[in-house]
Amino acid sequence: MKKSVLFVCMGNICRSPTAEAVFRALVRRRGLEDTIEVDSAGTIGYHAGELPDSRMRKAAKNRGYTLDSRARQVNSRDIEAFDYILGMDKDNLFHLYSLDRGGRHEHKIGLLTNFLKHSNSGEVPDPYYGGPEGFERVLDLVEEACEGLLDTVVAELEAEGAKE
Repeated sequence: MKKSVLFVCMGNICRSPTAEAVFRALVRRRGLEDTIEVDSAGTIGYHAGELPDSRMRKAAKNRGYTLDSRARQVNSRDIEAFDYILGMDKDNLFHLYSLDRGGRHEHKIGLLTNFLKHSNSGEVPDPYYGGPEGFERVLDLVEEACEGLLDTVVAELEAEGAKE
């Protein structure tokens, strides 16, 4: 049994690669690298092939995360392939639903903030045009939500394992 998670923001250079790196680190800590696949993408292809934003990489590095994925654009094959497809904001969510022609996969699409355990934020704000505190806010929200997400994914894997 395996699960796959795709994080999506607009350009795939700030929020979604951060979520990918944070979630990957949590998965690694629990020894689940062979069980949970992690990736990220953007709703636009403008930054395709680029590394994440240098300010985001610096903020993440200060917390022990390495953001080294390359930006890519989300596509309809991703909607088919991934078990969890999580947007950072409502615009991302709208775009993801539009890729799900026929609405067959809408149960897999949601907001990362749905997995927050303690904070109450509807979206992970885009830090691109703000100052350093915006990147820290993204990390705070992403770390908390990824913990909740991993607990959910692990519980689902355990439930599926019990059925066999």
